Amino acid sequence: MSTDAPVDVATRFIAEIFVAGRVEAVDDLVTADFVSHGLPGSGPDVMKAAIERVAPALSNVRMEIQDTISEGDRVAIRLESSAVQSGEFMGMPPSGKRYTVEEIHVFRIADGKVAEHWHQFDTAGMMRQLGFMPGPGPTQR
Repeated sequence: MSTDAPVDVATRFIAEIFVAGRVEAVDDLVTADFVSHGLPGSGPDVMKAAIERVAPALSNVRMEIQDTISEGDRVAIRLESSAVQSGEFMGMPPSGKRYTVEEIHVFRIADGKVAEHWHQFDTAGMMRQLGFMPGPGPTQR
């Protein structure tokens, strides 16, 4: 495995699973004992179920990678994500609004697949931008 292989796996995971919502890519990209810290359960079906919940709720999904750090079997990616909430999402009715937030993803790669995933994002900022929480909208950069 080349030193770039873990980064390639992590960025492919983001592109195919988070952005494109390709359920069929899950088996190629995650291990049989995959753990997504933050989602209940383990294995590929956890990620497939998450895609099936989120894909109908969000459209025009974009993720722009800002930083990538890799050491050994770990890859950390800081990115800016945005999407339009076009369906029910996290129990909230469709707003038709776009949100833009920063996210951090950490992956553990084993045998060329994602074995573990950790995820942090600006939930409050997203909720404000979608109109489900009071406060200012996105800041201008």
